[in-house]
Amino acid sequence: MATAGLGSGGFSDLREIKKQLLSVAERSRERGLQHSGKWASELAFALEPLPLSELPPPPALTEEDARDLDAYTLAKSYFDLKEYDRAAYFLRGCKSQKAYFLYMYSRYLSGEKKKDDETVDSLGPLEKGQVKNEALRELRVELSKKHKAQELDGFGLYLYGVVLRKLDLVKEAIDVFVEAAHVLPLHWGAWLELCNLITDKEMLKFLSLPDTWMKEFFLAHIYTELQLIEEALQKYQSLIDAGFSKSTYIISQIAVAYHNIRDIDKALSIFNELRKQDPYRIENMDTFSNLLYVRSMKPELSYLAHNLCEIDKYRVETCCVIGNYYSLRSQHEKAALYFQRALKLNPRYLGAWTLMGHEYMEMKNTSAAIQAYRHAIEVNKRDYRAWYGLGQTYEILKMPFYCLYYYRRAHQLRPNDSRMLVALGECYEKLNQLVESKKCYWRAYAVGDVEKMALVKLAKLHEQLNESEQAAQCYIKYIQDIYSCSELVEHVEVSTAFRYLAQYYFKCKLWDEASACAQQCCAFNDTREEGKALLRQILQLRNQGETLSTDIAAPIFLPASLSATNTPTRRVSPLNLSSVTP
Repeated sequence: MATAGLGSGGFSDLREIKKQLLSVAERSRERGLQHSGKWASELAFALEPLPLSELPPPPALTEEDARDLDAYTLAKSYFDLKEYDRAAYFLRGCKSQKAYFLYMYSRYLSGEKKKDDETVDSLGPLEKGQVKNEALRELRVELSKKHKAQELDGFGLYLYGVVLRKLDLVKEAIDVFVEAAHVLPLHWGAWLELCNLITDKEMLKFLSLPDTWMKEFFLAHIYTELQLIEEALQKYQSLIDAGFSKSTYIISQIAVAYHNIRDIDKALSIFNELRKQDPYRIENMDTFSNLLYVRSMKPELSYLAHNLCEIDKYRVETCCVIGNYYSLRSQHEKAALYFQRALKLNPRYLGAWTLMGHEYMEMKNTSAAIQAYRHAIEVNKRDYRAWYGLGQTYEILKMPFYCLYYYRRAHQLRPNDSRMLVALGECYEKLNQLVESKKCYWRAYAVGDVEKMALVKLAKLHEQLNESEQAAQCYIKYIQDIYSCSELVEHVEVSTAFRYLAQYYFKCKLWDEASACAQQCCAFNDTREEGKALLRQILQLRNQGETLSTDIAAPIFLPASLSATNTPTRRVSPLNLSSVTP
């Protein structure tokens, strides 16, 4: 089934793709690359089974493989039991590609394990810690010699790239991962590492990637990471159409994509479907718990936490789900404890650092929150939640210039997220940069204001500057927005808007409109008395025979349901806000 737009390495032969996946899954497992093996196996499972005659043959053994077979078999058994030093010891001097990779990989993992153990033993969860993997420099020297002599296969290049990334040699690491993808396009690990190093779409354009069907999975993944959700969903849809409709990996990625654009209902329904298909799955369940948390779905979150606890209580995702459960119950100390536990299991787990930052914010421990958010950014500079969290902490500390920097970074990562724009607007307002502030509030409204606060803030800004007509326009738009919601939200500022409009129309001597707004004021506790007083004044002036003013133009767009009468009134054209549009 060929699919348009999927490159020359398309999906015309799904049987061949299945063979390739089964083959690379086996080769990954032989080298101890469990996650790449699992990814390939899951994807292969989503395709139709192959008949016996078409199953891929086992990889052919070379002369070197045969010589190293005994040492490799012994070392692999030690490797599987996490006895990395012991595995490396018995692999010394092995020449075959497979045994050499396992030798170098054992040394790398031994260093990582020692580093993690030392981090957990000697440091509190928030201390910076200068613990390093001591093996990295030696590995780099040895792998670099092999690389120059062109003696590394696709797996060897992948390991070399990982070592370079760990040493913060990002540019060199990207080049090596791209080379690894060309040499062995089927190894998902290399593509995934590449995803973690690309920070924007520009970088992606300059990469020379192999034209293979794997590239489509890579692009879909990187688009999700870069918050280019529309492009990501298109890619995933084309992969489903190509024949991967049963892939739980793709379904989970689509759910994550909807989570990223805050389409909560859609994301929840996909996650629920995924749980039916794969009830013992733990990956991405922390994202699912974030959605349940946002919706305050306590029973569902409680069920999920208990369920994951039964499956595996010592997985980072399980700890994060339990942390979210306690956070929803406002038991923030307990929640922070579980996020700390997650970080002991995996200090590089991004979600736990960010969530722990949120908990420390709830506990008013700003310095701990700042450290947690900084750790999250170290793990992944694309995590907008950590940048936004830092902005909030510095806002509490009344340091607006710092806030501005962090909110800007969050906004760059999520240009169409109204929350970032409102936060930026507030920052500019505190710094008395009112023109910039107006731009931010208006842009937040234009991109779809999640919290429905941008127009109110913009209106108040116009009030401050005595721009009464513009303020009235904003309040009217705000009221229309609130009343056009399918469910009428309880909104604090509705009464403020009606009070301002009542006074505004009163000044303009538009008695009917002023009266309609004043009547609405009577429905709210905080404006009831003012509403009644204004109605009395209007009645008094009407009795005295005051006529409608003809010299002041006023905007009138009250929702029909709020108009006191159907008396035709003069309208002005909507306010031209282009002057404050970015």
